[in-house]
Amino acid sequence: MNAVADRKKVLVIDDESIVRISCQRVLETEGYDVLLSSSGVDAIACLEQGGVSFAFIDLIMPDMDGLELLRRKKEGWPTVGTAVITGLGTQESSERARALGADHFIKKPFLPEDLVRVIDGGASPGYGSNYGSSNYEPE
Repeated sequence: MNAVADRKKVLVIDDESIVRISCQRVLETEGYDVLLSSSGVDAIACLEQGGVSFAFIDLIMPDMDGLELLRRKKEGWPTVGTAVITGLGTQESSERARALGADHFIKKPFLPEDLVRVIDGGASPGYGSNYGSSNYEPE
């Protein structure tokens, strides 16, 4: 198999273009194929095309919130790894995300290396932790 065929396909869903573009730059530099989506509806279409191995899902979006998207992802694509990213995370939302299958819960702002760490399994599954914090410790 060639290296291109072995690359993980990562889907970044966020209604803020700066977040999508920033994630894309970091992940492509690390060798991932990156799909970008600005809405939950568009994200479903990307998932339906197949091949996605990991998704970063914004919690608060206008057309479909991240929790609803997580619910749909869990039903249709349960093997796709997931990290919820949000600037407004609470303990309750992190627990709900966990119940819906989120592997990680990352508070904005986060560091570029945090994206790679959660995809590659270098971070313990966490809920409510701020991976972008200099004092991050896995739960």
